Amino acid sequence: MATSKTHQVMPLTSRSWLKSLARLEQKKLTLSAIWGVLAGGHTVLLVVGLAWVIDQLVIHGRSPISLTVFFFGLMAVVLLRSIFQAMQEASSAEASLRIRQHAREVLLNKVATLGPVWLTRQQSGAIATQAVEHIEALDGYFARFYPQMRIVVALPLLILCIVGWLDYLVAIFLLLSAPLIPLFMALVGMGAERLNRDQFMAVSRLSAHFVDRVRGMTTLQLFGHTKSAQKEVWHATDEYRRLSMRTLRLAFLSSAVLEFFSSVAIAVVAMYVGFGLLGYIDYGPSPSLTLFSGLAVLLLAPEFFQPLRTLSQHYHDRAAALGAAESVVAILNEPDLVPSASSMPHVDNAVIELHRADVGYEGRATVLAAVDATIHSGDVVAITGESGSGKSSLLALMAGFMKPKSGECRYRHGGQVAWLDQTPCIIQGSLADNLRLAAPETGQASMIRALQRAGLGELLSQLPNGLESVVGERGVGLSGGQAQRLTLARVYLSEAKLVLLDEPTASLDAFTEKAVIQALLDWAKEGRTLIIATHHPAVVAVANRHFTCEAGQLIEAAS
Repeated sequence: MATSKTHQVMPLTSRSWLKSLARLEQKKLTLSAIWGVLAGGHTVLLVVGLAWVIDQLVIHGRSPISLTVFFFGLMAVVLLRSIFQAMQEASSAEASLRIRQHAREVLLNKVATLGPVWLTRQQSGAIATQAVEHIEALDGYFARFYPQMRIVVALPLLILCIVGWLDYLVAIFLLLSAPLIPLFMALVGMGAERLNRDQFMAVSRLSAHFVDRVRGMTTLQLFGHTKSAQKEVWHATDEYRRLSMRTLRLAFLSSAVLEFFSSVAIAVVAMYVGFGLLGYIDYGPSPSLTLFSGLAVLLLAPEFFQPLRTLSQHYHDRAAALGAAESVVAILNEPDLVPSASSMPHVDNAVIELHRADVGYEGRATVLAAVDATIHSGDVVAITGESGSGKSSLLALMAGFMKPKSGECRYRHGGQVAWLDQTPCIIQGSLADNLRLAAPETGQASMIRALQRAGLGELLSQLPNGLESVVGERGVGLSGGQAQRLTLARVYLSEAKLVLLDEPTASLDAFTEKAVIQALLDWAKEGRTLIIATHHPAVVAVANRHFTCEAGQLIEAAS
């Protein structure tokens, strides 16, 4: 891939990212808000109808039987309101699910573009927490808070119009008291947002801390530091507990602020209605107050504040989403480290072309400068050099795990790369599970044949469960040589034409080293391209090309 000048792109913020996610399901979220307004409208209809029925029974002396039709009408309104509420919840839940699926896919795709080199500098527990818990924390924002933001604008306006028609003084008072509530909620919410961000950072640190201690439990036991590790985990969990309690206190404070102002407003409306009906107030529309209009505005006053009350209940969902999005956006803003494989080489039969490429990890010094090299299909390439001379960095560049710092690198392997190093990646699971990492659709016969080619046929025959025998993470239950051979078998199953090996024979006994070298010869006969970083003369001897990393330069030895 040829490197070019990157355009200045504004980095994502948590708010802009949440807005972009909302646009993906804008129709569903808008529909959810519409259902919510319809449900609220039927509540208004129910309240006004109930006030009218009471007025008819008490003031006009009508019998309940004569109002049977109206009672059935009110029951129908209740039923419709329930249906609209269910449709609102279903629409918002579906939109939230799709948004979270998309957000998780974007995050995982970004991690893939950052590549293995970036992942080695991260804590797996923190990444897992961001991909699971932080994405799930967006649910309340999109399923409840976001639609409620639309409802809280439309529904109070509808109620205000009806109250204004019944008694404009009550409407004016409600209109004046309403802005105080979101103002104080916003002030409280600023602190809640910051605390939620700190809380999500704390839970990420706690996850990473716990996973690291569990992985290093054997080492901690050997050195007698299990007690101190236990105390460290306790302190980390206690810090998370304190942050959680502070966040909850602010959430309760936000609800208390709303309840206080709404209760005062409703109490004032009740006093106005009561004194107006008793004739103690003689101003504006108060002389024309009736039981119907007074009871209707009194019942509508709580409904006017109900959307704001519901918004307050879900306001912590917004703070939680912003806090969770903060850590996810930090990953999304990372510059891509894995190059695209779309560019084709200019040289026929070339798998990799390097032209004036500077090799080095992001944020560190260049280890190899102005590298010019072309790797052809079928080459067996040995790369030697002292430790720290850039062999592993060069392999990572050739594998497509990182970009050149300058210059260009063109690929033709299409991302089909098999990787083998001195610390094999063995997952917790059966032998078959580990082999399927390279070929998910492979059959048992192919797996057995690959294990036999790798020299594990005898071990397989001794295992009572055969391919279903379980091995631990990082090869627990296998010797170092057996773990290396299992990785060899995985490469045998892989259809990758490019095989990169980083010190594949380091720390191996002579017998296993011989098996690895034989595997190299077998792969070469199959037409695969091999690139091997090594110190061993025996491995160099089977290569047809030999490069040396020396003094920041890549030098090819004469064949």
